[in-house]
Amino acid sequence: MIKKEMIAMLLAGGQGSRLGVLTRKVAKPAVSFGGKYRIIDFPLSNCIDSGVDTVGVLTQYQPLRLNTHIGIGIPWDLDRNVGGVTILSPYEQMANTDWYTGTANAIYQNLDYMESFNPEYVLILSGDHIYKMDYEVMLDFHKANGAEATIAVMPVPMEEAKRFGIVITDDNRKIVDFEEKPANPRSNLASMGIYIFNWKTLKEALLAKKDQPNLDFGKHVIPYIHEKQAPIYAYEFNGYWKDVGTLHSYWEANMELIDIVPEFNLYEEYWKIYTKSDALPPQYISSGSDVERSLISEGAQIYGKVYNSIIGCNVEIGPDTVVRDSIIMNETVIGGGCEINKTIIAENTVLGDNVKTGVGEEVDNETDPHIYNHGLVCIGENTTVPSGVTIGKNAVIYGTTTAADYPDANLASGKSLIKEVEKA
Repeated sequence: MIKKEMIAMLLAGGQGSRLGVLTRKVAKPAVSFGGKYRIIDFPLSNCIDSGVDTVGVLTQYQPLRLNTHIGIGIPWDLDRNVGGVTILSPYEQMANTDWYTGTANAIYQNLDYMESFNPEYVLILSGDHIYKMDYEVMLDFHKANGAEATIAVMPVPMEEAKRFGIVITDDNRKIVDFEEKPANPRSNLASMGIYIFNWKTLKEALLAKKDQPNLDFGKHVIPYIHEKQAPIYAYEFNGYWKDVGTLHSYWEANMELIDIVPEFNLYEEYWKIYTKSDALPPQYISSGSDVERSLISEGAQIYGKVYNSIIGCNVEIGPDTVVRDSIIMNETVIGGGCEINKTIIAENTVLGDNVKTGVGEEVDNETDPHIYNHGLVCIGENTTVPSGVTIGKNAVIYGTTTAADYPDANLASGKSLIKEVEKA
């Protein structure tokens, strides 16, 4: 029988609704990040860099692009005869179709997959955070303390602690209590949603709680283990970790990659970030162009000026166009004479000539001010923007738009222009 010391279960089914139109047709872990990467590349790379060679990826919402990206795991050296990477989608069972209803329910529905490796330990990960972490060091901590469950935590400012699940520990980092988004936190150690369980302990807890609606680790599984007086420890992580769950945090995390000394370094030889790379020509930067403090991915053609921006693969930026503080994703074409300011443009989008974005006063977005804010402009994938239009701050555009959609060739700050994308 196969026996693996530790296998990983990577939760990648998230819709990521706070990313607005970026996740309208794609799961959050499959969203582009840092030009050539996707968000899921980071936890997958952490696995192989940590020596974890068996990963189950649990998908649900819009899984196609994620499945295509991961394939059989070749870029991460996860194409193995035993173990490797396996996509675990919800499937139809005898009685009914069971969608994953909570983080722990998704794991429960894949008990057979985990059982087939007879692991000693199971590592639970989320597919939508940007960080580098050696899970082997966390496992050593788990073993050294004789823990049955270990939760990765990170210190957060006390005033922010009420936004997180907080753990309270004794002097030896043994967890004595939990608080979910407490009004008056007693600790600043926030759960990162990364867990190591002894397999027997996890299996027992999942079976005991399987009938709970929306079965969740923080609400059901961990408290169950805690009630049984089983030792649970907090593993403190002090490296870079970013939840890119909102458009602003997503934009910020991308912009941090181009700091003079980036806090999150993509260039470390000993801790590589792997991704699926197509065979693309090198980037081309024309003689009349200007590029400063930017990441330019393979296949990009720059005929204009790019400042403080992240440019994806096969992007074309026309002559006399100026792009500032923006994220332009793969396969996007921007015409000539444009001014692009603090804008996120998703994949396969076409902007005509003389388009201006991020212009004027900042006004709250009319439909989703909690999503489109901080002065960002967001343009969804497969969108067409006609020539000669001006787009204000906190505006969002999605779909095939024409000149008739822009009164006086203008989309004012805070406006939402959402049209269904026409099928090719």
